[in-house]
Amino acid sequence: MTTRAARRKAPTRDERKARTREELIDAAERLFTRDGFHATSVDAVADEAGYTKGAVYSNFDSKEGLFLALYEGRVDRAVAEMEQRLADGDPVAGITEMASEAVLRRGQEDGWLAVFFEFWAHALRRPELRERFRAQHGRVLDVLADASARGFALRGVEPREDPRKLATAWNAMALGLLLERLTQPDVVDAGLTERMMRTAFRDGG
Repeated sequence: MTTRAARRKAPTRDERKARTREELIDAAERLFTRDGFHATSVDAVADEAGYTKGAVYSNFDSKEGLFLALYEGRVDRAVAEMEQRLADGDPVAGITEMASEAVLRRGQEDGWLAVFFEFWAHALRRPELRERFRAQHGRVLDVLADASARGFALRGVEPREDPRKLATAWNAMALGLLLERLTQPDVVDAGLTERMMRTAFRDGG
């Protein structure tokens, strides 16, 4: 009876594979955020996770594929949080609050920001990576564009540009401020991001 019960509870091959994949992604996130994308090898990720290099390549087509899987997971969580927070109430307030919170997380996300910008530059020179990166990046912009359109409608303001273009511009501004914060933390405070976002909405973009 005990043996049969143990067999029934043993993880399936798919469950083991999913766990291996998750552990590799977790290990990659730790190393990428600490050391950077280029400085982190596939061997290092495998060692950190407790697997062989073959396990990495059986789950991901390349180190770039591993990073994109990590990025996709972060986008999944970000989109779910954004949709929840922007579903009700004033979407403008929700967007500005989230932008301010990103700046307030001083030190906590600096490693991720650094490797995110590093990989972005890396992908720009490789069309196949650029498209995969763009697809994930665009999911965040879709949520922002929808929330922006609703925010303007609530205010009775006619936006000067298409909401998707405005969302892209505002997101670029927020990312730019986060990048500047890494070198100018005394200049880029949480209030700056919030003030710039509110000014943009007030003026219709």
